[in-house]
Formats: sequence, structure tokens, C-alpha cells
Amino acid sequence: MIEANDFRNAMSLLTSAVNVVTTAGASGRHGFTASAVCSVTDTPPTLLVCMNTASRSHAHFIENETLTVNVLGAQHQHISNVFSSKLTSEERFKHGTWTKLKTGAPVLEDALVSFDCQIEQIQEVGTHTIFICRTVAIQKSQHEHHSLVYFNRAYHQVGETEVA
Repeated sequence: MIEANDFRNAMSLLTSAVNVVTTAGASGRHGFTASAVCSVTDTPPTLLVCMNTASRSHAHFIENETLTVNVLGAQHQHISNVFSSKLTSEERFKHGTWTKLKTGAPVLEDALVSFDCQIEQIQEVGTHTIFICRTVAIQKSQHEHHSLVYFNRAYHQVGETEVA
């Protein structure tokens, strides 16, 4: 059996994009920093987002049934730290400029890209919930930026986007 700590140490060597995942609706505005986000398929456009069930905003995502994945650029390290801190949900949204798309979930105005989604399926696995999300709108940055990634328990910047 693989010990949880050994698994976490191994996973720290998997480079991941840094995202702030947000929701809004009857349950209010909430968000958290996440690296466990990936594409499932492009037909229909679908993302997978994992969230710890112990998160204080977990129930709000389930109730609101929407989320936006905001992919962070290198200039957003502070935003990542804010959304993984002990600040209240409303205090978190005082950092950055927020708009919205089709679902109403908060969109970070200068994110590299934001995927606005409806949560279609929910699966519980161990300590986490897996949200299967249909993408209903996309907003891409109009500026060139480096991407913010997390590797070996530290932030790094890679690449540079090109505005098409």
C-alpha cells in the first residue's frame, strides 16, 4: 500500500497549471485555488475539477451548480495565495478585477483564459469531489503573459501566450 505522504510527495513533481475556481448564485460568491483541473473532451467541451470536501466553500459549489476555471498568469501569484488563504470569500474577491460570463460565476478579467461552466456530474472519491463541467463560455486574455504553474511545492512561470 502506498502511504498518503509518499503519494503527495510524488504528485508534487507533476507540473500543474494554477487556477482560481469560482462560483456564484443563490449561495453567494466563492472561490478556491486549484491545480487538479483538466480537459475531459472537446465534444462536448468538458472539464474535470477536483475539490477537497473539507473546503469551507464546497457546499456552495454544489448548491450553485456553476463554476468558472480562471487559468492564472505569472502576474497572478498573489491572487493564487489569496484564494488559498483564510480570508473570507468576499475578502478574496477584493483582489483582482472580476466580471462574469454566461453562468454568472466570477471571471478574473485578466486571466490567461477563463472557462465558464455548468456542473453536470458530481462524484465523491476519497477526500475529494470531482465535478464534471460543461463549458458554456470561454474568455481569453488579449495580452501576452507567462503561465503560472506549480511544481515541487513552488510557483514557476513558463511559456508566453501569443495573442491571435
